[in-house]
Amino acid sequence: MLNKLWFNHYPDEVPHSYDYPKQNLAKFLIDSANQYPDHIALDFMGKKISYNSLLKSVYRFANALLRLGIRKGDRVAIMLPNCPQGVIAYYGTLLTGAVVVMTNPLYVPREIEHQLSDAGVRLIVTMDALVSRVQEAMKKHPLEFMLVTEMKDYLPFPKNLLYPIKAKKDGMRAAVEYNERVLSFKQCLKDSSDLPCHTLVNADEDLALIQYTGGTTGVAKGVMLTHMNLISNTVQAQLWFYRSRKANEKYLAALPFFHVFGLTVLLNLAIYNAGTLILLPRFEINQVLSTIDKLKPTIFPGAPTMYIAVINHPEVSRYDLSSINICISGAAPLPLEVQERFERITGGKLIEGYGLTEASPVTHVNNIWELRKSGSIGIPVPDTEARIVNALTGEDLPLGEIGELIVRGPQVMKGYWQRPDETAASLRDGWLYTGDLARMDQDGFFFILDRRKDLIIAGGYNIYPREVEEVLFEHPDVEEAVVAGTVDPYRGETVKAYIVLREGCTTTEAELKSFCKERLAVYKVPKVYEFRKALPKTLVGKVLRRKLIDEEMGKLIPDNKEEA
Repeated sequence: MLNKLWFNHYPDEVPHSYDYPKQNLAKFLIDSANQYPDHIALDFMGKKISYNSLLKSVYRFANALLRLGIRKGDRVAIMLPNCPQGVIAYYGTLLTGAVVVMTNPLYVPREIEHQLSDAGVRLIVTMDALVSRVQEAMKKHPLEFMLVTEMKDYLPFPKNLLYPIKAKKDGMRAAVEYNERVLSFKQCLKDSSDLPCHTLVNADEDLALIQYTGGTTGVAKGVMLTHMNLISNTVQAQLWFYRSRKANEKYLAALPFFHVFGLTVLLNLAIYNAGTLILLPRFEINQVLSTIDKLKPTIFPGAPTMYIAVINHPEVSRYDLSSINICISGAAPLPLEVQERFERITGGKLIEGYGLTEASPVTHVNNIWELRKSGSIGIPVPDTEARIVNALTGEDLPLGEIGELIVRGPQVMKGYWQRPDETAASLRDGWLYTGDLARMDQDGFFFILDRRKDLIIAGGYNIYPREVEEVLFEHPDVEEAVVAGTVDPYRGETVKAYIVLREGCTTTEAELKSFCKERLAVYKVPKVYEFRKALPKTLVGKVLRRKLIDEEMGKLIPDNKEEA
């Protein structure tokens, strides 16, 4: 493994190693604002904010935090959709040396309470519509401060006047009672100085972010990411996109920044590259297509479900999508059929990458303009090593064999927040044990088979859901497919497929089974098919396989109602 076969397929323009700047992560913004002060940094629903204007707002936010007593190492939560306020709060917090805790706006009180209490958050920045939910969550552990913003605060005229009417109608606006602890975000910035504020940090040791992960499979853990972790991963991504042009790219920000994939490959990367971020508060397919058609973004990172939505839109041919040059797909496996159709429609490049929250997140990516392999997550990015090992012994496996993927590099986390035992289990001698089953081929390209816990063992055979899903996606009537193992009294587990058909299609279970039998060994063919209108997903678009399995388990448990 340590022969690093992947270097044979590195583009000439990409270095094997790089000297990453040891600085505060927010210096990316300072540098871009100094070099390109008048260039547009953010485009939010028509409201354009230059780099100079953004940096001044960030300084104002940082000074507001300092005035409230927030200091280096304190934790500040940001619970917002993609909007200028989120960008300002993120970089402003970093400039004070405080630690950002990105929080999903869709969280229910139980999830909010766990995350904010576990991290010891002192202050949260959130929307008016979310205030009551946060207050309910934090009854037992009241926060010192809440900075509250409204979506209209950064909307252009006349949207800023019309939005409150629509928001009230949709139940997305709430009256907020401001006091000495619940403060107006807008007013705090107005009352603060825009004098430069820049706290020096030890980039290798000081935390920039605590990012929670694992909530779908157990108690969410806080991943500790240092300034250097995030700096190195941002630079690694930029080195890979070596044809991208400084202060020339437009990034379609449909991935949420509260997910580390969106945070690195959109927010941090765009700011580092002095690009323009086209901010979308949520992924809505008609708005996405219209935005691409009108604003001509060149880079569109996303999850496979986003690209599936694009290629299956009934009126996709009405939109000009030719501005798209580069798309990197993450968060879930990218079916080959989706990749090929998307590239035909847009003329751009759609490549699959791989990462995990514990690695900031990117560790592998396919070449954009050189050799790439279908079904592969690609090769390790600069300064990143990867091995396939026996999950129990940690010993390297022969080339081509399936084992656990482990990785090492400057982007790998410091550990889990206040969980030394789990840190020790995942980080061993500097190597991060990913929990993913994979293999490496003779060219140094890596292939993910599945999470170890998603492996289906039926009749003694190992079945990898991704392999079956790739076949189902080849069927012309299938829009989405996910495969899971369900309990079988004879085989131990059996393969079940959950299918979303394209609009107007009426393919039957028998037809799909026949289709799979022609392409898969008989033991891999799904025995059960369930047709659905939609699949359960995270906000990033990752299908919640575990939720489907839990539903199946629930069907096996008898309904023992208490007797009156």
